Amino acid sequence: MKTLGHWLASPWRRSAAAVIAGALPVLAYPAPSLWWCAYVALVPWILLVRSAPTGKRAAYDGWCGGFGFMLAMHHWLLPFLHVFTFVLAALLGALWALWGWQVHRLLAGLPSRRRISAALVVLPSGWLAVELVRSWQGLGGPWGMLGSSQWQVEPALRLASIGGVWLLSFLIVAVNVAVAVLVAVRQARVPAVAGLVATAAATSAAWALSPRPDVDGQVRIAVVQPGVIDGPGNRLAREEQLTRRLAGQDVDLIVWGESSVGFDLGDRPDLARRLADLSRATGADILVNVDARRSDKPGIYKSSILVGPDGLTGERYDKMRLVPFGEYVPARSLLGWATSVGKAAGEDRMRGSQPVVMNVGDSLRVGPMVCFETAFPDMTRHLTREGADVLIGQSSTSTFQNSWAPEQHASLAALRAAETGRPMVHATLTGVSAVYGPSGQRVGSWLGTDASATQTYEVPLAHGTTPYVRLGDWTVHAAMVILAAWAAGEGLRTLRLRRSAPEPRVPPARTTHGSPTRPGH
Repeated sequence: MKTLGHWLASPWRRSAAAVIAGALPVLAYPAPSLWWCAYVALVPWILLVRSAPTGKRAAYDGWCGGFGFMLAMHHWLLPFLHVFTFVLAALLGALWALWGWQVHRLLAGLPSRRRISAALVVLPSGWLAVELVRSWQGLGGPWGMLGSSQWQVEPALRLASIGGVWLLSFLIVAVNVAVAVLVAVRQARVPAVAGLVATAAATSAAWALSPRPDVDGQVRIAVVQPGVIDGPGNRLAREEQLTRRLAGQDVDLIVWGESSVGFDLGDRPDLARRLADLSRATGADILVNVDARRSDKPGIYKSSILVGPDGLTGERYDKMRLVPFGEYVPARSLLGWATSVGKAAGEDRMRGSQPVVMNVGDSLRVGPMVCFETAFPDMTRHLTREGADVLIGQSSTSTFQNSWAPEQHASLAALRAAETGRPMVHATLTGVSAVYGPSGQRVGSWLGTDASATQTYEVPLAHGTTPYVRLGDWTVHAAMVILAAWAAGEGLRTLRLRRSAPEPRVPPARTTHGSPTRPGH
């Protein structure tokens, strides 16, 4: 330990260790998908921050760890944003500086049982505060929330129906804090073990008592994935070819991926007729996604458009939350240089104004989203409250082939399905396409990034409302209350210490003409 402490005495080595420690949780996400390591992956980072010589250094270790986490989570952006990827990781990593200071404040040295007990709820709350801030779409959205690493763990998905992905993040951080205390503070193992037991008991009870979706039917939904094809015309031809194979298969809805149509259908009635012919041939409505300059209003929109046997149905959703730099450049007057060093958007896409629930046939209602909108739990929650039977995400991911991005994106749909108790279809141009049932369980097989094919899924339908849909982000609100109470307690404690501190002894002033005890002599 002394050798390690000596090695970490170098600020540069300590910073490098913090970056590596912060990157470890990424192993829990796809593609590695080592979901179990999420429960211990923060321990090295916590131990490092705890050992910082000062609170200021701990905050810096928090920043460096956050930089490592964000860079590892978004490393697949490097070929496209280049140096700007490091800039974004550094800016977002700064959000963990205060969390690092909190870790040091509560766990440094030989913490009391009271401090450890506080750490078990304050540090998870601080982590949620960071996730809340970075969930703003202008900062990249809630991609890579810690709880989303548990997308394939059934008990975790059950808990997501109660408190959303936020509850999973809170519990994972709490377990990491308890394990770090067990490793580093022998005298405090009792509260650490008590924290682990309490977490296990609470999660087990919630898992056992949480309501399960009431499955009451199914629909047949087909996904059309053309694969990597250059040019909107060639892509459309391949999509038409694949879709015709669905004729006679009794499909209720056919879903194409993001940017599957590169022409404005309002300005190209010939294309609208071709799509209507496909709908008649297959006996199903087709949900396409148009990425084009509109003829009825200025600007480029990404829009989910429903096409039936008689043509455009009038059901349309314009994407509301755009990808920073990919679909628009924030503060373009200041950051427009990003287009010269990477593949940032040359022209900003326009935003839609509201979510839309579409009517398919007589009884099916679907709620479409586009691309990284599926990362936002509030969007699927809103669509569910508006009556959507099936949630649909239309994505592309063609830019990020042979990276972790396609599988990370597809896994998010499992969380959204579990949170809402509604099945979710994730359809892409080039993979990974996937479908999940109302409990978040996988339905059928994935279409990988090497596939150019169609896949028909028997999608179970469910009714009822999950606690998360009813109560919303109550976990976040509780975390903010915990942080406020702890901050108030720390403030009162500091104030009491200042008042109780003895006044400094001030020696009597020496006069010019005598000693301090015998004036005048």
